Amino acid sequence: MALRLLYLIFLRLVGLLVLLGRSPASKEVELLVLRHEVTVLRRGNPKPRLDWADRAVFAALVRPLPNGLRTHRLVTPGTILRWHRRLVAAKWTDPHRGVRPRVDEAVAGLIERMARENHRWGVQEDSG
Repeated sequence: MALRLLYLIFLRLVGLLVLLGRSPASKEVELLVLRHEVTVLRRGNPKPRLDWADRAVFAALVRPLPNGLRTHRLVTPGTILRWHRRLVAAKWTDPHRGVRPRVDEAVAGLIERMARENHRWGVQEDSG
């Protein structure tokens, strides 16, 4: 038990030394990210739901964080990439894909006339 306590104290001291070496801007960005995470988690849902504003804040703030801190956030770089892929897919997916354009009536009439005049035109049934 005492060894574990010494280990935890050692970890905190090393963390403090690392923190002292970081720039003030980096520390402020981390505080902003942590505050926003706390705000999202306080909403009371068992699984926090992020709206577009939360996503925008996290996407903007997670970039300047050091790599070690990015991976342990509520929103990881993989999450940001997934949001981006979904956004691009929604933007560039054609909802009318697979729907044929209407055929002009004159063209449809010409096709029907050609079918009547040429009995062997189109799909041939094998009578053999």
